[in-house]
Amino acid sequence: MIRSDIIRGHLDSIILRLIWEKDRYGYEISKEISLRTNQKFQIKEATLYAVFQRLEKKELIQSYTGSETHGRKRKYYRITSLGTAYLKETVKEWRQTKEVINIFMEGLE
Repeated sequence: MIRSDIIRGHLDSIILRLIWEKDRYGYEISKEISLRTNQKFQIKEATLYAVFQRLEKKELIQSYTGSETHGRKRKYYRITSLGTAYLKETVKEWRQTKEVINIFMEGLE
C-alpha cells in the first residue's frame, strides 16, 4: 500500500484526469483509483470529497445531479475548460518532477 502523503500533492490531478475521461460520481472515482492501482492506493471518502470541494471552489470542476439509481440521485462531476487547462499544466509539471526523482531513485532496486 502506498502512503497517502506521497500522493497527496497529486490528488487534484488524479481526480481531474478521471473526470476528464468522462463525468463521474464519487464512489465511481474511488473504485476506479483502487482498480487502476491494483489496490496499492485507496482514497478515503472524506479526502475525496474535500478534493471535490477544493476543485469546485477553484472552478476546475462542476457538479450536477444525475439520474436516479437505486432510489437516489447521484452527484456527478464534470471538468471545466479551466480544469482541462490546469490538468494539462500539471501533467507537464509531473513529467519534469518524475525526471528529477528518477535521477536520484533509479538503480536502487
